Amino acid sequence: MARNKSDQTRRLVNRRASLEYHILEKLEAGISLKGTEVKSLRAGMAKLEESYARIDPQGVVLLNFQIEPYPFATGTYNHAPKRPKRLLMRKREIRKLTNKVTLKGQTLIPLSVYFNEKGLAKVELALAKGKSRADKRQDLKARDAKREMDRAMRRGR
Repeated sequence: MARNKSDQTRRLVNRRASLEYHILEKLEAGISLKGTEVKSLRAGMAKLEESYARIDPQGVVLLNFQIEPYPFATGTYNHAPKRPKRLLMRKREIRKLTNKVTLKGQTLIPLSVYFNEKGLAKVELALAKGKSRADKRQDLKARDAKREMDRAMRRGR
């Protein structure tokens, strides 16, 4: 069965990540999902805002990533909405991340979730450091100034 082009380009994006964190490094990982989770994710019934990743002895786990239950599945075959999802990464990558995350103030946050060209669910993770309130204000001011400059350029002034 051929996949729609729209399924491949649909992305769930964490828009607050760039406002709340300094993005230091980006990486990609696969997600281990159940069948009803895949169907719900393809339908766009997921929330990424408050999710984060943690490194356990078994590997990397994505927490607080909410995928709504699939409405057409029966109760016994459906999934729990905030079930921890295991991320699929190589041991070498996990070791490197463990060394970086142990530094003070650094965390793993998901930036986006999408399906690649093979139809596999992927998550784009970021190694990030939290911003202070002053940094957030400065970023908002810079964004507003850029927006004003773009508007003036479009008007031809």
